Amino acid sequence: MRRGVLAGQAIRAVALGVGVTAVVQTVLGGIGLAVAGVPAAGFLSAVMLMLCIAQLGPALVLFPAVAWMYWTGEHAWATVLLVWSLVVTALDNVLRPVLIKRGADLPLLLIFAGVIGGMLGFGLIGIFVGPVVLAVTYTLLQAWIEDGLGKAA
Repeated sequence: MRRGVLAGQAIRAVALGVGVTAVVQTVLGGIGLAVAGVPAAGFLSAVMLMLCIAQLGPALVLFPAVAWMYWTGEHAWATVLLVWSLVVTALDNVLRPVLIKRGADLPLLLIFAGVIGGMLGFGLIGIFVGPVVLAVTYTLLQAWIEDGLGKAA
């Protein structure tokens, strides 16, 4: 019973981690675009949300906006937006694993390896499959070790 619950928790935690991280990055990126005075910040934020959910990140919207601002001569705001964009882009590497760890009782390194390995191996669907496969494997291995130790004693 515990194995099925842990797999379900892993799926829920990954979905929550990906979704919340996408929304947080989009909101922060949109605020940066609006404050810097980039036109169509709302539309660009909507595009950013789709890219974040697809695990491509906000950089594909933010860095071209920075380049546009430098090109138009707004060097001070472009520099501020560049620093803000680096923070927003890097947030993905911290926030998603922390949110996933809170949702599933698994080691953070296991979740991180599952997300990255799944994404590299299977693309977008691998973000969900990877942690689930590692969660089930981890749980079965723990049960097998506990069962073996119980018989040895």
